[in-house]
Amino acid sequence: MSEQIKLDRRCVRISSLAIAIAVIIIAAVTLAVSGLAEAQSSRQNVPGSNGSFGPIKQIDAGLLNVGYVEAGPTDGTPVILLHGWPYDIYSYVDVAPLLASKGYHVFVPYLRGYGTTRFLSDDTFRNGQPSVVAVDIINFMDALKIDKAIIAGFDWGARTADIMAVLWPERCKGIVSVSGYLIGSQESGKAPLPPNAELEWWYQFYFATERGRAGYDKYRHDFAKLIWRLASPKWNFDDATFDRSAAAFDNPDHVSIAIHNYRWRQGLAEGEPKYDALERRLAEAPVITVPTITLEGDANGAPHPDPSAYAKKFTGKYSHRNITGGVGHNLPQEAPEAFAKAVVDVDAFSRP
Repeated sequence: MSEQIKLDRRCVRISSLAIAIAVIIIAAVTLAVSGLAEAQSSRQNVPGSNGSFGPIKQIDAGLLNVGYVEAGPTDGTPVILLHGWPYDIYSYVDVAPLLASKGYHVFVPYLRGYGTTRFLSDDTFRNGQPSVVAVDIINFMDALKIDKAIIAGFDWGARTADIMAVLWPERCKGIVSVSGYLIGSQESGKAPLPPNAELEWWYQFYFATERGRAGYDKYRHDFAKLIWRLASPKWNFDDATFDRSAAAFDNPDHVSIAIHNYRWRQGLAEGEPKYDALERRLAEAPVITVPTITLEGDANGAPHPDPSAYAKKFTGKYSHRNITGGVGHNLPQEAPEAFAKAVVDVDAFSRP
């Protein structure tokens, strides 16, 4: 009889443990679901823009035939707006008309590997190193006979603006740079970061492998949409907004350019010797002397430096602005008024 009682008590204990585990699991699932719902409800309810550009124009510039759009009066101050990865010219679909309405002559080019921009020769190395993208924009300005312009961008576009301001300050009336000072070098790219920071660069490690290259090529649209969501966690963009930009990634050189860019940064791919002198100058992390406004969104989910870390890199007239309201990495598309105002204000910096 006592053995039976012990057995019954053991069964009760096991049953109680099972119930407790079940309760914990249910609570955890409920918490996760409610957390996801809260995160989704906190995303910016920003509808897709109904704005559009005029016709895509093409011009031979250096190694490329560049696709670009143009807006505003031809006698206005030139402004060149530069997109990043994985985005395209539609990041500026609302910024461009705002600037055009204020009298600026706006140009928004597709970077190499995007949209209708193509290499003039099949034999040209598909180079994605950062200095080369800046050379492209100087060639673009030369082709259009633009002596000096305001250069504004985010992501690759911000890095390009920074590089242009260092290497060709005489061509930059002022710059607007999202996430500030983004000039780096292969040597600095080799330095290990703390684990949490390394985690944010997961796609760089993926791109370092041939599996990563093949995966990005096969799933480039899905990959880009994932980056959009991670980089702008509170931006509730719709499918039409994403699909409009994703068409630019069908460029035949897109994968080669993107993969080379990130592998070059880690020192896993060689650049071209003819750009070595430019890279040596950039590796010194020189200061930027042209008038500058830097911007940062309060919900930027992409890796980015703290503004205090780069403030001293700008020795000309300078201002930093934090843009609030759940604004993520694609700042010009998420907060076009704030971005356009920064362009207008940095133009005023350059006036006597």
